[in-house]
Amino acid sequence: MTERQRAPLAVQARGAALGLAAAALFGVSAPVAKVLLGEISPVLLAGLLYLGAAIGLWTHRVFSRPTKEARLGPGDAPKLAAVVLSGGVLGPVLMLLGLGRVTALTGSLLLNLEAPLTVLLAVLLFREHLGRHAAIAVALIVSGAVVLKLEPGSLGADTAGVALLAGACACWAVDNNLTQRLSLKDPFAIVRAKTLVAGLANTALGLIVTSFALPSWRFVLGALVLGSLSYGVSVVLDAFALRLIGAAREAAYFATAPFVGALASVLLLGDPVRWHDGLAMLVMAVGVGFLLRERHGHQHAHDEISHEHLHEHDEHHQHEHQPGDPVGEPHSHPHRHAPLVHDHPHVSDAHHRHRH
Repeated sequence: MTERQRAPLAVQARGAALGLAAAALFGVSAPVAKVLLGEISPVLLAGLLYLGAAIGLWTHRVFSRPTKEARLGPGDAPKLAAVVLSGGVLGPVLMLLGLGRVTALTGSLLLNLEAPLTVLLAVLLFREHLGRHAAIAVALIVSGAVVLKLEPGSLGADTAGVALLAGACACWAVDNNLTQRLSLKDPFAIVRAKTLVAGLANTALGLIVTSFALPSWRFVLGALVLGSLSYGVSVVLDAFALRLIGAAREAAYFATAPFVGALASVLLLGDPVRWHDGLAMLVMAVGVGFLLRERHGHQHAHDEISHEHLHEHDEHHQHEHQPGDPVGEPHSHPHRHAPLVHDHPHVSDAHHRHRH
């Protein structure tokens, strides 16, 4: 394998690692949140989790070094507003309204719609490509996630409840794909904005619903700490993964979150391991293996485009520098991509949205 072939595969592996790490951090939140729900209402807990993420990320901004990442600009405002509204406000509200009209089992299964809806939007609207092996991998991982959440209990729902939960998943699918389109800019800045607005909005809604009855400060602190990790660090890792491998593949990796949640439930809550849990975990592991082994390369054309993001002067970034452009690599500045036709392994990142 040549160095030219090896580099995209290393990027794909890094994106997979970030995606799986994001899923692991989010998956751990499920059993811990179950404990907190004994003391905090669902709406208020959602707000505190996002608020904890915002506090952690804004604290990080104060103490971290200046970033080399491209800054969000006025042209990014519409996409950022849509990300915040769909993923941070509408999605959680629709989910909470829907869960109140269905059984716990039905709600758990319906929330698995997020991954396939993300993949459908990515492929049909945002020009991402999934090969045969990747499509099989997505199907295996999503199927495993569904089986993993099967538990004794009745399936029950009314039409409105199903529609509300499907709408929540559609909102998160839009969020995932738009975040991918923004992810060339500073992912920390994207997630800071999203978590701050979502945290304030959902916390205010939660306080109104509970008539401003506050739980013990220890549970509030626990929710904030959990949110900083499972809704802050996790979503930042997810944004970096979206940049590297695209929304469709990242949705598949993130769908492994129930796998980690199930393991955490066994360790933290003493939940039993049932036979179909082991089967589901095996199916999901096979799916991840398929996705990691996928190779996709062919001759393709890059159209001329001008944009700004963190980059090195690789094959896709051969351009002249203007006075005042930063020195050293990687660096970020506005630059133009000249038309280019070549052949190499790639995934559907921001520079590889082409017809097949």
